Amino acid sequence: MGKNGRALGRVITAMVTPFDENGQVNYAEAERLVEHLIQTGSEGIVVAGTTGESPTLSHKEKLELFRVVKQAAAGRAKVIAGTGNYNTAESVELTKEAEQIGVDGVLLVCPYYNRPNQEGLFQHFKTVAQATSLPVILYNIPSRTGRNIEASTTLRLAEEVPNIVGIKEASGDMKQVADICSKAPEGFAVWSGNDEDTFHIVALGGVGVISVVSHICGQECKQMIEALEKGDLQTARQIHFKLMPLVRALFPPTSPNPAPIKAALNLLGFKVGAPRLPLVPCTDAEIEAIKRALQAVGKM
Repeated sequence: MGKNGRALGRVITAMVTPFDENGQVNYAEAERLVEHLIQTGSEGIVVAGTTGESPTLSHKEKLELFRVVKQAAAGRAKVIAGTGNYNTAESVELTKEAEQIGVDGVLLVCPYYNRPNQEGLFQHFKTVAQATSLPVILYNIPSRTGRNIEASTTLRLAEEVPNIVGIKEASGDMKQVADICSKAPEGFAVWSGNDEDTFHIVALGGVGVISVVSHICGQECKQMIEALEKGDLQTARQIHFKLMPLVRALFPPTSPNPAPIKAALNLLGFKVGAPRLPLVPCTDAEIEAIKRALQAVGKM
């Protein structure tokens, strides 16, 4: 059986987890957000990824989010569960539970903090993938994990593990991305893991983006990818340039994701609340910058 990573979607939103004023998960608002994402171009939704504050969600909360989002999506968008962490056995357990709930795929982040070597990464991902029949997306984000999944390791996993169907590449290393795109088996998908890299990665042969800005500009992300697929560089470039100021406002050097996207969604009338500690809400100055960026793209 060949791989078909693209079937999980080209524009996949890494969805925030809404919290109420007491810091509890607001499942009703999660349903509302899912509806908004589907209506604005998201073909897939990552639940309990980094943007969904997975490090501060309990096991029980993650499972309930998987259930709620799967039900709300009702087959209209693929639901991808963030089930990986730095503990292989725990990642296996959560992946199996997510499969029982009926999600469409899982996202496995590079193990963080314990800094495994490349062989350790290979064995970790292989072990988790072999515990499920679901399609598996690897997630490489060295700025957060302290470890890069090298192209050779990604390609080895792509070749040797049938249900590893793609990678979310947030290394920012276009040479590495090019290596993967040019050498991976057919059907192995590369998604941009940074909104500012989507244009470049799709131009190199990637299928799309696992995005934060698509909470707000899903249609624009989709139009840019479609323009690139058609070879219409001019249109794609114009959309890329239009999105960049908003992307920069959503990723200020002073306030880590997802505080800024939560601030933006709150400004737009969603009730996603504040991030959980140890993350804190954006400052007034950061919120002002986000407001100006939203106005510039005609979203408020």
